[in-house]
Amino acid sequence: MQRKHPSIAKCSTGFTLIELLVVLAILALLATLTIPRYFQSIDKGKETVLLENLRTTRESIDKFYADTARYPDSLSELVERKYLKALPIDPITESASTWLIIPPAEGQQGQVYNLQSGAQGQRADGKPYRSL
Repeated sequence: MQRKHPSIAKCSTGFTLIELLVVLAILALLATLTIPRYFQSIDKGKETVLLENLRTTRESIDKFYADTARYPDSLSELVERKYLKALPIDPITESASTWLIIPPAEGQQGQVYNLQSGAQGQRADGKPYRSL
């Protein structure tokens, strides 16, 4: 009777190095395709939130003016008078203190006629954030 070598008789139950490398290569390929889209969607979401915050705040300024016949002296006055629940946050700068305040024309009362984002840079369509 012939004896088998102990290492040959064992049944191999693990993965080979080649199989593991192929799986890792496929995962790397999928990651290179999905990660850029993920970051684009985050940027697009921030732009959408910025537009909504600007729209809501501008609408609150207009309502304040319609009720008091003057513009607010600050954004915090809109919060104090319950026109806004809280100061809006600029999602690009992640701060509520970077808004650029545009005063009203000469002869009108108040300090806040409009506001713009204080963020540097451009949107995906090439327009600067400050032009919104």
